[in-house]
Amino acid sequence: MEQITTYLGTKPNDDSVLLLENSAKLDDTTLTKIKDRVVVTLLNLEEETTLKNIPNTEFKNGKTIYKNKPVNLNLYVLFAANRTMYEKSLISISNIIAFFQSKKVFTQTNTPFSSGNSAFDDLKEFKFVVDLYTPTFEQLNYIWGTLGGKSVPSVLYKVSILHIENDIIQDIGTPISQVQATLKDTKQ
Repeated sequence: MEQITTYLGTKPNDDSVLLLENSAKLDDTTLTKIKDRVVVTLLNLEEETTLKNIPNTEFKNGKTIYKNKPVNLNLYVLFAANRTMYEKSLISISNIIAFFQSKKVFTQTNTPFSSGNSAFDDLKEFKFVVDLYTPTFEQLNYIWGTLGGKSVPSVLYKVSILHIENDIIQDIGTPISQVQATLKDTKQ
């Protein structure tokens, strides 16, 4: 979000401020912090089932290490421009689209990451791709109906593939190096 905010700050006629918040609260008059902002909301998580067949074993230093399989997720993220003027909302959305058009792939080498959240302390590597996701009119109606009905200029992105793996070892064993068997003739 830091990079998008910086990018929006460089654009003329766009003084957008991104805010991570639930878009269902856009009509809440008591929440002044979401007025005249671009609200970023996680709409859905989806497991990437094509990557479920990855083995859960690793061979290291002559030992077999068993771990739980990693979880690979796709995220659906909504950017909703809750600006005071409709024209500003359209400018904000077009600038967000321009940002992701110029940068689709995010890694630890091309993205500065300085989170104050201790849950991300062990994060060493990451790579995800951001693609524009265009829902049908029916899906869009359902999304805004679920969020409370008020539709504002918005854009939806699919963030693929977020790889989550905990480094907890389930078991350690020795690899099978040879197989011995004795065959018995049962015809006698």
